Amino acid sequence: MNEFLLIGGMATVTFLIRYPVLAMSGRLKLSPQILRVLGYVPPAVLTAIVLPAVLMPTENQISLSYTNARMIGAIAAILIGYWRNNLLLTIVVGMMVFFGWQGLLAVWVS
Repeated sequence: MNEFLLIGGMATVTFLIRYPVLAMSGRLKLSPQILRVLGYVPPAVLTAIVLPAVLMPTENQISLSYTNARMIGAIAAILIGYWRNNLLLTIVVGMMVFFGWQGLLAVWVS
């Protein structure tokens, strides 16, 4: 029962925090400069979430070596994303390089 109250409370708080902004969004007129700056929020948040997972795969130390399969996959994804500008292709190539490199490392190490 406590879990349901906890989840319900979190949902209520989240709704109450976000609803006023959404309700007023039709009446607010933002300047083009603010809208342009707000366009950088999603890439900044995504970078803040992904970068630690890529550079610190196992412990609290940064791994910048060829043995970091996550970093190799991320580099491949960045390159293919820049080159082709195709999200699905970027994800597929990044994951293929990651799993392929991880498999090669497993063979080389053992």
